[in-house]
Amino acid sequence: MVSPLAAAKAYAVTQGQGLSDLGGAKAASGADFGDMVKSAMTEVMHNTKTAETQIARQVQGKAELIDVVTAISAAEASLETVMAVRDQVIQAYQEIMRMPI
Repeated sequence: MVSPLAAAKAYAVTQGQGLSDLGGAKAASGADFGDMVKSAMTEVMHNTKTAETQIARQVQGKAELIDVVTAISAAEASLETVMAVRDQVIQAYQEIMRMPI
C-alpha cells in the first residue's frame, strides 16, 4: 500500500516538472507523459544505486547506519511511487477497455 507521503511526493514531482526543464513549443503543451515516466524511472534507479552504494560502504565500515537507512527509505519510496503510478495506468486502461463504443 502506498503511504500518503509517497503519494504527495509523486504529485509534487509531477507538478514541479511542468515548465521548468522543458523548452520551446513543448512547454506550451505541458510535460509529455513518456518524459514523466522516464524521469520517474531514472529517479528510482538513482535512489536504488545510492542505497546499494551506502550498503557497501556500511559493510566496509565507511558509512553511518542512519545514512544507509535513509538511502534505503528513499529507494523504497521511489519504487512504491512508480508501482502506484503503474497500477493507476493499468486501472485506467482497463476502465477504457470496458467502455461501450
